[in-house]
Amino acid sequence: MQINGTVSMVHEVACRHEAAEVVVAARKAGRSMYGPLTVSLKRGDSSPIFWYFCSNRGEEPMYIYRIAMLFIIIMLSSMMLCFSTAVKAEEFKPLSITMEGYDYPYQVELLPLVIEGQDVRMGYMDVHPAGKDIGRAVLLLHGKNFFGAYWKDTIGILIRNGYRVIVPDQLGFGKSSKPNIHYSFHLLAANTKKLLDILGIREVAVIGHSMGGMLATRFVLMYPEMVTHLILENPIGLEDYRSIVPYAFLEQLYQNEITATEEGIRNYHKSYYVQWKPEYEEYVTVAVRMKASGEYPRFVMSSALTYQMIYEQPVCHEFSNIKTKTLLVIGQSDRTVVGKSRVNKELLVSVGQYPELGKKTAKLIRGSSLLELPNVGHIPHFEAKERFHQEVLSFLSK
Repeated sequence: MQINGTVSMVHEVACRHEAAEVVVAARKAGRSMYGPLTVSLKRGDSSPIFWYFCSNRGEEPMYIYRIAMLFIIIMLSSMMLCFSTAVKAEEFKPLSITMEGYDYPYQVELLPLVIEGQDVRMGYMDVHPAGKDIGRAVLLLHGKNFFGAYWKDTIGILIRNGYRVIVPDQLGFGKSSKPNIHYSFHLLAANTKKLLDILGIREVAVIGHSMGGMLATRFVLMYPEMVTHLILENPIGLEDYRSIVPYAFLEQLYQNEITATEEGIRNYHKSYYVQWKPEYEEYVTVAVRMKASGEYPRFVMSSALTYQMIYEQPVCHEFSNIKTKTLLVIGQSDRTVVGKSRVNKELLVSVGQYPELGKKTAKLIRGSSLLELPNVGHIPHFEAKERFHQEVLSFLSK
């Protein structure tokens, strides 16, 4: 290996058990610029690389290959550390509570509303068919700890099969305003109906996940003439939480949210799944980045208010009033209970039992179909993507 004429390397290394003496000397074919150099090193010192400059051009230095490789490894490690730090800094860059700077899979529009004297905006995606338009629309309603963008794969499947897809972010969620108001499923359903009216949609199939399942239930009960099909994907509220979860005042709900740590947020999300995958981390990152927003306390208040809504406004007692064609999709490993941390330990084994709750609800909704998905948790459209979409398309075609 040739080093452009001026560099010669370590000629002799003397090692001891507790210390190493590095003797740097140059073989001289002619007169050198500097004399021999001796340096004593403590064991474990990994930083120095000693170069010896001489006038001998073309000489092959001893150990140069090993030292050069060590140098390259150190440099690459430093670069990777810097890159990793830069990526982490970007991942946890503050995110506004209306998610400016977070890209949705399709164009987001904003519907202006006035609620309790407050001017607010409701974000939504209106995605038209990618191919032949079959003249039918599907409404997708998100869950409590999510937002419309997590339906991206479902949207893609539906539009490729000719459906127009409407995906609102409810007030308090996603790209919509986060007002301090009295939240109710009746209000959210009415806002959604207003959106559909403005878009000129008179009939729609409704798919609701988690909290969106409770909202979908309220929507179909309020506007049965609009809904052609109802799909409830692991909805919460299949049992009345008031009878199993001790009441929490708004201030307590607020404190639970405002003091949540990154680790706590991640663990909560992990409870949704049978098997955690790297792509699920995105929704943890969004929540953590929002914590760094100056408006985060306002977001937390709206979140606490919607927790209160879920607790105080059950829909499970009205399932028997649903007359619409209904499909229940139930991941059998789901054990979600809103307010689970407050449940008496003796009751934990008997609550949030989705296999039993699914069967019970299917009996209450006359003529409904039940799809049970083994080894699937709270979000079938993530964990059993292909099966979920296949069953949805099949059901909607009936």
